[in-house]
Amino acid sequence: MTSDISSERRGTTLWVTFNRPEARNAMTFAMYTELARLCDEMPTDGSIRAMVVSGAGGKAFAAGTDMTQFRAFETAQDALDYEAEIDRVLTAVDRCPVPTVAAINGACTGGGASIAAACDIRIASDALKFGFPIARTLGNCLNARNLARLSELMGAGRVREMIFTARLMGADEAKAAGLISEILPDEDALMARAGELADQLAGMAPLTLRATKEAMRRNRAMLAVEDSDLIAMCYMSRDFKHGLESFLNKTKPEWSGT
Repeated sequence: MTSDISSERRGTTLWVTFNRPEARNAMTFAMYTELARLCDEMPTDGSIRAMVVSGAGGKAFAAGTDMTQFRAFETAQDALDYEAEIDRVLTAVDRCPVPTVAAINGACTGGGASIAAACDIRIASDALKFGFPIARTLGNCLNARNLARLSELMGAGRVREMIFTARLMGADEAKAAGLISEILPDEDALMARAGELADQLAGMAPLTLRATKEAMRRNRAMLAVEDSDLIAMCYMSRDFKHGLESFLNKTKPEWSGT
């Protein structure tokens, strides 16, 4: 368990908060593990009927993975293990037996955007900035299942354009794309609406919701492909090491394609 994620039961809703505001809630490996644990251990006795996920500090839902952790990567297996763990965590969110609501305020990028995409419903404040700027920053890649999940939500063409251009999507575009269902004017209104939505979901037939979630997950799982060569190519490249240090040192990377 880590103090960088807090969880609190209010009525029949579990409120989960990423709590590293000094780092814009960038996800540590321990935070990913704790999120998966909360989903894996979610009771199915009716005591909890919904889960709301948000970020503390007023500026970010979660601004990706804490990149300092990548400095420890030495072999292709390190990268493969990391992406396998990310897939395990996102699958745990996918398989959470209660409906999950991502209440997104501010930056929602990289790993944070992947978590939001794995939730069942996404609502956001007008301050939303959503995307995967890795082609501009690190030079790594998303695993194939992660890309399939995003493509299911937004369409493959839009996902490809967003990643290729490294741009961040605002709230209006995200709603038009079907990524989020509602835009709220500020964080207070967002969290109030998340509570209302959780209460509404609590009144629905739990098995209907659970069966729908699992059937849709299984549909996507059938499209799984081999991507270990692509992960190794990116994470073991000179570009990735250079991009990582450039990002941490706040300098612009010069890509070589090697």
